[in-house]
Amino acid sequence: MADAPEHALGRWAGWCAAAAAALFLAFSGWQLWQAETDDDLAYAAARDTVLDSGKRHLETLNSVRSGRIEDGLARWRAASTGPLRDELRRTGRSDAATLAKAGTTARAKVTDAAVVRLDTRSGTAELIATVHIRVTERGGAPTTDRKRLTAGLERTGDGWKLRALGAVPAEGAEGGDS
Repeated sequence: MADAPEHALGRWAGWCAAAAAALFLAFSGWQLWQAETDDDLAYAAARDTVLDSGKRHLETLNSVRSGRIEDGLARWRAASTGPLRDELRRTGRSDAATLAKAGTTARAKVTDAAVVRLDTRSGTAELIATVHIRVTERGGAPTTDRKRLTAGLERTGDGWKLRALGAVPAEGAEGGDS
């Protein structure tokens, strides 16, 4: 009967391990449930969506291929809403003529961006970004243009779209105090 205490000890250790595992699983499930219902997590997800959409739309609005101008302008309008889209519709014909005459191809890449304001209730946001644009004139060598932009975004039925777009002036460009 010398095996009886060892057998009882093994059984007790097994029950303790099973109880510890059950407690760990219960705690992990509770943590996961809390994370999924956390308002901060929902806000962070919305911020990430705004950032991704804003970057993609800024690249779209700063890119065009000389041989596919109408397609490019249609993508510009699809990436925008509100006053910006109205402006793009109003100037579409003159923009197409100017771009066709110049024969310019531009390809934009957002190099850095941040959401500076997000109101999930009203569905509005503001983004700042730096954009590098590789521009190739007809028959010319490519050059790179760098821009700092601010963009207003609005949530639509098709996701977040650009509502306003503006340049951020370079520091000291206005001749401030030295």
